[in-house]
Amino acid sequence: MTPIQLTKSQARRFLLYYHGLYGDFEFAGSEGIVSYIRRVGCIQFDPLNVVGMNPELVLQSRVKDFDRSMLRDLLYNERQLIDHWDKNMAIFPVEDWPYFSKFRKKYQAWCAARQSTVDKIYEEIKNRGALFSGDLHFDEKIDWGWGPTRLARAALEGMNYAGLLVIHHKVNTRKYYDLAERHIAEELYCAQEPFQTDEQYYDWNVLRRIGSIGMLWNRPSDGWLGISGMKSPQRNEAFTRLLSGNRIVEIHVEDLEHPLYIRRTDLELLNRALSENPAVERSSILAPLDNMLWDRNLIQALFNFEYRWEVYKPAVERKFGYYVLPVLYGDQIVARFEPQQHKSGTPLAIKNWWWENSISVTTPMKESILDCLKRFAAYLGTTFHKNDVAHIFRKRK
Repeated sequence: MTPIQLTKSQARRFLLYYHGLYGDFEFAGSEGIVSYIRRVGCIQFDPLNVVGMNPELVLQSRVKDFDRSMLRDLLYNERQLIDHWDKNMAIFPVEDWPYFSKFRKKYQAWCAARQSTVDKIYEEIKNRGALFSGDLHFDEKIDWGWGPTRLARAALEGMNYAGLLVIHHKVNTRKYYDLAERHIAEELYCAQEPFQTDEQYYDWNVLRRIGSIGMLWNRPSDGWLGISGMKSPQRNEAFTRLLSGNRIVEIHVEDLEHPLYIRRTDLELLNRALSENPAVERSSILAPLDNMLWDRNLIQALFNFEYRWEVYKPAVERKFGYYVLPVLYGDQIVARFEPQQHKSGTPLAIKNWWWENSISVTTPMKESILDCLKRFAAYLGTTFHKNDVAHIFRKRK
């Protein structure tokens, strides 16, 4: 198939339409949450909570009238979604469980090396129900993740990664674990790994990550994190196979040196994105680990917006602030802001707001952003006062 030619504006429009960020809300309610996550494969989890955690921030921008209880119900009551590893910590549809058996095998070996501890914890949970690390008296310190931690915590997480346990529920960031076999349907839990070869594994993952972002290039990218064993040669070969099998479509975007790719199954979305014109320009607040932002270089190339999440930088090295969120208007990222840590019952408060240098604030833009801030406050279960945010518009006429 001849590569498709797009302008940068058209490429931006497709990405935003694909993610439910352009024009009217495509996704609504719990069904909308599941539909969106099925489209993109997974959304990334992070425990930092300033104005909600990352998956909640992803969904509030896309799902009409999103309520955090919807996501909790889908994860821990209905079990349509699951906490597990995909691109780092993530949330994905439970039906994808068999595709991550390669990841689980690594931790099954880790568990086998500590079989006595694993057996004891398994029996404790089997008899007592869901437990967190503080319920267990395995206090030996071992190396784990970013440093030494209690054996109880490491074992629970290792057993979770191995597929023996699932997260039963969370209380804030505290995880309670239960036996996976109690919560995952037997036909999924016992399903064989669907990949007969490494090539099939790489092809599936490359296709999935293109779908996670919507449009991606064959270049080094954070979008490829978490794919075990895949380096540049394996990725290049996967792209070759996917192209020859007509599973992806090559896109050439003006002024971009490298081609982009979309899944063939998303061609209809591309055509709709380019043919539909919204009645009004919508504004949205994006999550720091938003799927669309996984490849920062791609966002800079298409949106002329440089974004780095600076939470792990020393304060003196930050260009903007600790927890800064991009602000979308229409098909442009027009600003970024640093919210105050939100506490229950308090109004939404903004510490700092930075407009992009090329932006001129118009009346429709101002009204759209105010509507967006109102929705954002409602998602937090609070309000905001226009007078409290009026200062952000005084900087630009």
